[in-house]
Amino acid sequence: MKTAISIQDDIFEAAEEAARELRISRSELYARAVREFVARHSHANITRRLNRIYEDNAQAFALDNRLAEMQSRSIERDKWK
Repeated sequence: MKTAISIQDDIFEAAEEAARELRISRSELYARAVREFVARHSHANITRRLNRIYEDNAQAFALDNRLAEMQSRSIERDKWK
């Protein structure tokens, strides 16, 4: 799909240089950049959605105070290396 975008001159020049160095087309460079950006941010979106789920059901996922205390005591008192 063709699209038109507006970017600052310095970003355009840096992209042109990167495409030359990588020996790929400008279109391929921009496609890779957008793909990487979307992938990186999709993980953040998943985390945000999971946080909402657990936040809304905090009581259901909370540890019983006695169990939390027992777990804390079960950890050896050793220096971490």
